[in-house]
Amino acid sequence: MAETCSHLDQIKVTHTDVHVCPECVKLGDTWVHLRLCLECGHVGCCDSSKNKHATKHFHRVKHPLIRSIEPGETWIWCYVDDVSPGEVPD
Repeated sequence: MAETCSHLDQIKVTHTDVHVCPECVKLGDTWVHLRLCLECGHVGCCDSSKNKHATKHFHRVKHPLIRSIEPGETWIWCYVDDVSPGEVPD
């Protein structure tokens, strides 16, 4: 069941061809999972990863929504509302 999020109208990007964390690559580090910013398309590593680049991106630019870009996963997370408001629209 989707939880309430007031930011779904800010989705501009839903897919990417990037399948690495560019910031981790620059550092020579690895990551666990990848997340896509649904406002600008930034790809960053998840909070289980050492560098937490997706969350750092949110703190830097305040874009509220990310999605998993792991195979078979379509969930969305809203940092501002602290909820998973559903899945990526087709």
